[in-house]
Amino acid sequence: MNTFSEPRFHDEDAARAWFEAAIWPTGPKCGHCGEAEKRYTTKRPGRYRCGNPACRKDYTVTTGTVMESSHAKLTQWAMGFWLAASSKKGFSAHQLHRALGCQYNTAWFMHHRIMEAMRQGGLDLPPMGGNGQIVEADETYFGPVESAKMRTAPTRGGKFTKGGKTGPSNKRAIVTLVERGGKVRSFHVPRADKATVSKIVTDNIHHESRLHTDESRLYFGAGDFFTAHETVNHSAKEYARGDVTTNSAEGYFSIFKRGMRGVYQHCSEKHLLRYLAEYDFRYNHREALGFDDETRTIAAVKAGESKRLTYHQAN
Repeated sequence: MNTFSEPRFHDEDAARAWFEAAIWPTGPKCGHCGEAEKRYTTKRPGRYRCGNPACRKDYTVTTGTVMESSHAKLTQWAMGFWLAASSKKGFSAHQLHRALGCQYNTAWFMHHRIMEAMRQGGLDLPPMGGNGQIVEADETYFGPVESAKMRTAPTRGGKFTKGGKTGPSNKRAIVTLVERGGKVRSFHVPRADKATVSKIVTDNIHHESRLHTDESRLYFGAGDFFTAHETVNHSAKEYARGDVTTNSAEGYFSIFKRGMRGVYQHCSEKHLLRYLAEYDFRYNHREALGFDDETRTIAAVKAGESKRLTYHQAN
């Protein structure tokens, strides 16, 4: 069946029912106080009134989510989430603008909120790896630094990177951790120096893991924190030695850069974290981990709960 012929992309009632099933699988829940048991149906379809005496507020399926206070139709949101989840290398706001037939500022508004829904983070994230599992760590540089405070002169003296060379000056640094056959976690950092990279690695990887990196000096001493620290020497054209490799991280960077160059073409530095979150989300919900386009879309919608952004643009 043609996916875009499904009712949720053309009928508001069908779209609302689909979002309610995705966000409220066990029934409506107040987006203000979280009350799920006490509720009243109002005369307006899809609007409920909280039965909690301390709340008593009206709410809909969009309350408390990235869709709250949006003037876009639910059918447009359904299409936006689907495109974000199924477009393997990303989708641009201009592409969404053409697909929905809406104004560009509406498409931009939706695009950034969908990326915000896909963003993971917080102190509740479990450490990666563990039980001897392999975690790869690598860094890359993409796009020019825009903030004057983050501009750096060519490094002299201490050489930390591959082949005794320093990292690119005035480039946006990205550090990525990848579980072998598992999930990815990416970070945009002001500078990829040893202190910054070491903190990311030690804070996010379980100490009972095997850490695989290239020969960069950014990771020197990491073996003290993990079961093992094994490296490959890229400057000597060594890309794998047995199961020691950083090819998973390199593969992720390839997908990210192809999408950024071919689909988005330009990304403001202040929004780079959201673009990374989008690519992380699709990688963490790929087919190899048991997701298809539909379940990935539902996961993105669910992830948008409690992530309301307070600024918005009108149609």
